[in-house]
Order: sequence, then structure tokens, then C-alpha cells
Amino acid sequence: MADRLMGAVSLCRKAGRLRMGMDLVCEEVQKGGVRLVLVADGVSGRSERKVREVCEAGKVPVHRLPCTMEELSRVTGKKYGILAVCDEGFAGMIGGLLGSEA
Repeated sequence: MADRLMGAVSLCRKAGRLRMGMDLVCEEVQKGGVRLVLVADGVSGRSERKVREVCEAGKVPVHRLPCTMEELSRVTGKKYGILAVCDEGFAGMIGGLLGSEA
């Protein structure tokens, strides 16, 4: 399942519909262009609280990923712990994969 999830995140990035990093994600949520926010394992509690507050205000769902920032860096190219999916189709696909792991 992790391979399918990483593949979906990679496709989203290649399509240009993934935003990475705390500041950019919060900015995009406030603009209203984000459909789903992903938080990697290992993100600090303070960062996670901040992004969850911003997402709650913007009514954007937040999912915790079952992988670390290091594992995510293989598909993002850099070490990011907070990602925003800016496409309804990709958000549905990734959310479905995360829901099926629960």
C-alpha cells in the first residue's frame, strides 16, 4: 500500500498539483486552492498544530501519512513534512489510499 501511496504523491507532484513546505501550504490553504493536506511522520507537534489550525479554518481535511519525511523525500526531491494536494482527483485518490490503510 505504501508503494501505491508514494506513487500517487509522485504523480501529483509531476502534474504540478502538489505544494510542499509549511509556509507555502498554509498560504495555499488560505487562498482556497487546497483539497487535502498531508503530514508526514516526524513533523514537530508545533508545526502539525499550526497546519491543522489553518486547515480547520479553511475547511481542508488533514491526513497523517504512514511514512517519514526521509521516505517522502524520495518522491518530493527535498525533505518536506507537510504537503498540500491542489487537485480534487488526486485528493480523492490519495485520501482513498489513506482510508483503506486505516
